[in-house]
Amino acid sequence: MRLVRTTGLLATACLLAACAQGTGDSEGTTDATFDSDADLSGTVQVMGFGAGDEIATVRLDRAKKELGDAEVELIEGDLDIQQFLSSVASGEPPSLVYAERSQIGTFASRGAVVPLTDCIEGEGIDTSVFRESALAEVTFADEVYGIPEFNVVQLTQANADLLEQSGHTVEDVNGSDWDAVLAANKDLMKMQGGDLATIGYDSKLPEFLPLWAKANGADLISEDGRTAQLDDPAVVEALEFAVSVYDAQGGFGEVKALRDSADFFGDGNQFASGTLGAMPMEQWYVNVLNDVSPDAPMAFDTVRDLQGEPVAWASGSAWAIPKGSPDPEAACRMARVMTETDSWMAAAEERASLRKEEGGLFTGILTANQDADEAIREMAPTDGGSAWSQAVAAMYEANDHTFAMPANPAGGEFEQAWQDEVNKVLTGDKEPADALADAQQAAQEALDEAWATWDEK
Repeated sequence: MRLVRTTGLLATACLLAACAQGTGDSEGTTDATFDSDADLSGTVQVMGFGAGDEIATVRLDRAKKELGDAEVELIEGDLDIQQFLSSVASGEPPSLVYAERSQIGTFASRGAVVPLTDCIEGEGIDTSVFRESALAEVTFADEVYGIPEFNVVQLTQANADLLEQSGHTVEDVNGSDWDAVLAANKDLMKMQGGDLATIGYDSKLPEFLPLWAKANGADLISEDGRTAQLDDPAVVEALEFAVSVYDAQGGFGEVKALRDSADFFGDGNQFASGTLGAMPMEQWYVNVLNDVSPDAPMAFDTVRDLQGEPVAWASGSAWAIPKGSPDPEAACRMARVMTETDSWMAAAEERASLRKEEGGLFTGILTANQDADEAIREMAPTDGGSAWSQAVAAMYEANDHTFAMPANPAGGEFEQAWQDEVNKVLTGDKEPADALADAQQAAQEALDEAWATWDEK
């Protein structure tokens, strides 16, 4: 699922660069008076958000109640970046937009969304409850442009039976020792008729390069978001390691073919079918596995850096108010209610109740709201002996050890630069050092151009 989303981001990166031009300077919302006690009316048209499960619907129902006479209209489908930017440029934007946090800096720099200082103050949004990494992702040029929502982190997820049969434990595949990962990969993988039948270890390239780099002590971009660091020797070393995992299994093409053939969201998934030893994967997949294959032999841990400490690359979603929003006051209130602690608690209680009725296990929810996370954590099993309890405990531990990409005006172009070059390494067209040198040049040019445009404003 992560790979699908990333591919979509690559396809839209050029839209962020081209279509956003002409949306105007990043100014405050005109004639908006934010007051948490104000009676509201009108229609809040929301782009990019879908009420697909109880976590969404419970919070949405609460928001509708708080909006009073204002109605909510959801534009069906995932966020279409071109459609959104075009709507802003034409002066007919939605009231509220739901986007990836990594997109907020670019939207802000192009004037597509507005600063939320007055919104936050008027509606009484307590930004102190948000995780530092999440808030940093939506803070551009010292202004908050988004209200962060979900949080996404990675865990080490493994087939316990395959580990035991090969003489390994989850500690051998949690990333704390790359030689141990390579040894386990070799022992876990299985060939049949000359073809790969079981993936030993999947390092999840290209999308997880930032995670491997951080585990090796490096960041892909400077803290201020102005300088690419893709050719850092530690990044090169991280890429060499992650690629070598695939090389030992016949190449990335062999692994990807088997990966893509799996019933990823069904009971025939790679872990249940015994066709994958281990991989780092987003924490939401724990809930999927527990739902569709609760008897699968699983083992979990955080992903760990080379010092043995937990590490996770945090990403997620956020609410932002477009420039020219026809209903900014109602949009702000909706963003507040959707992300406040009581709303998250109500949603978690509903999910826990439904899972109990189904005979399943509530595996927690990760949000950008630290207070909500701590309260929900008490509802989920973290101290039991089952693998699922271990997964929940690892999830919350990972959530306390996150890093994030800083907001910058060329987020899409920057990501496209390194992912394109990593893909060339995976196809055998380039060596890691050469690929990352080229990625460095392309990424820095994109950053320099975007920052120069911003600095001139």
